[in-house]
Amino acid sequence: MGEILLEVATDLPFGHGVPAQLGISGDALNVAAAAAAAGARVGLLSVLPDDDLGQAIAARIRELGISPDLLKFRTGQQGVYLVHSDPEGQREFSYARTGSVGSTLSAEDVDAAVFSTAKAVIAGGIACAISPSSRAAVLKASALSRRFIFDPNFRPRLASAEEAAAMLAELAPRTFLATPSFPGETSALLDCATPKEAADKLRGLGAANVAVTCGADGIQLEGDQLSSWVEAIPAPSVVDQTGAGDAFVGTLTARMVLGDSLPVAARYGAAAASLVVGGKGGTGLIPTFEQTNAHAHRAAEGELTSHA
Repeated sequence: MGEILLEVATDLPFGHGVPAQLGISGDALNVAAAAAAAGARVGLLSVLPDDDLGQAIAARIRELGISPDLLKFRTGQQGVYLVHSDPEGQREFSYARTGSVGSTLSAEDVDAAVFSTAKAVIAGGIACAISPSSRAAVLKASALSRRFIFDPNFRPRLASAEEAAAMLAELAPRTFLATPSFPGETSALLDCATPKEAADKLRGLGAANVAVTCGADGIQLEGDQLSSWVEAIPAPSVVDQTGAGDAFVGTLTARMVLGDSLPVAARYGAAAASLVVGGKGGTGLIPTFEQTNAHAHRAAEGELTSHA
């Protein structure tokens, strides 16, 4: 659940006449697309404009294997972001989303029958920050869900560190899995210097499980009778890092729902994330589970060879 954005991507700094590629993205869509590709049956709760653009976005959602049944259509302005990626995949963003139709998401949009029976519900800090009504929707969904996954996705342009930390603390007791990033979110929101310290603090706040993502290093997992490190998987190519974290969360959640253990699901999430950065845009490259599985196994074989 969350806001869908129109993506305008360039390879050059923004300026008049610079060629651009249009896409559909946003953390909620990126996560949903990754989960669907990993084999789960996925619905996406979001609000789109009730015009041709909204229908075009809905068509893309269907193309990605996501059910459109939860989509809402209202009169309003579609949110947009511009992103410039350099040759190393680093990004510069500019947003036009204040008062967007996506930010009108509300608790009334959360169907109790759907959210209480879903095997997992994923939401993020962006949905909590874009408007009070959207935050209320996340709170309602977290209370209904039997397996709530929360990605803090802290954005200083949308909320202060204090506001985001308070939201994380409020949701932690309802959270089956939290996925903060190290060092940015673990430092700003949890005041922790190490991934293990951050995971332990979130567990102390009530989160059942924590996966602290550490970029190119790996993932620290903590849970009941679980404490393990999952190595990152090198990317075959890096074009654009947009959506890598979302691919990790969506793939991991899907694989858990389908029966994989948290460490195994996290390994698949790491593999999907390392493939996603080879495409342009949040949904420019969504690997199939067959591709993700093969990539994970190739990396494991390489690790075994290097340790032999």
